[in-house]
Amino acid sequence: MKTIESKTIVFVTGCFVSYIGWESWINYFESKGYHVIAPPWPHKEAAPAVLRSGHPNSPIASLHLKTLVDHHAAIIAGLPEKPIIIGHSFGGLITQLLIQRGLGAAGVAYHSVAPQGVLSFKWSFLKSVTPALGLFSSAKKTYLMTFKQWQYTFTNGMPLTEQQETYNRLVVPESKNVSRDGLGKDARVDFKRPHVPLLFVSGTEDHIMPASLNYDNFKKYKDKDSITDYKEFSGRNHLAMAQPYWKEDADYIINWLNRH
Repeated sequence: MKTIESKTIVFVTGCFVSYIGWESWINYFESKGYHVIAPPWPHKEAAPAVLRSGHPNSPIASLHLKTLVDHHAAIIAGLPEKPIIIGHSFGGLITQLLIQRGLGAAGVAYHSVAPQGVLSFKWSFLKSVTPALGLFSSAKKTYLMTFKQWQYTFTNGMPLTEQQETYNRLVVPESKNVSRDGLGKDARVDFKRPHVPLLFVSGTEDHIMPASLNYDNFKKYKDKDSITDYKEFSGRNHLAMAQPYWKEDADYIINWLNRH
């Protein structure tokens, strides 16, 4: 008996970037028969260049993790069926928290931030995450990733022209509160709780969310009667959704959904 009957997908965006990064995925999944939405975070509806012009005194600074989870939960409550929830990066953590609330038909954590207590001590992780936390700076002001940080954290291995194009097109100011909340109680997951099918997808070249961290996150889930799967792709950085072989990732996810 097939477990995942839903044909509705909610894409959940991560930190530092605009929801418009899902455009190609939206079109592709719609071509496969899914109804798809990718809602912006509160205060992030405008074009990235406009949002960057408001840094550092942006309303985005007021955001917290719980606000974001509640925001997506309210959107899901208005849908005709429980959706498949697919989240990238911090959106992957939000996906896990929404699944924990029983709001999805299935979940895909794509290059995901891990819940509270699941950490990496790899240098690439520490180098990438520390600036966003802004531990010695005011949370009343947003954090904006520099182009140099973007090159290392999101787009390592990509040609310079693509790094610059994606930075200009996608990067937005971010709330330090959201990043800090990822370490606290609002990011807690009960790994023993039964859940709908959940897939973790990672990449070998991801600096900020290393494959090893995604695998550790996957292994934390303990309910033997729940489907929890893991897939690691070679050559993927953190912006895998925009790399030339992104359709291979999307097809894997679609095939996984069709199998369960």
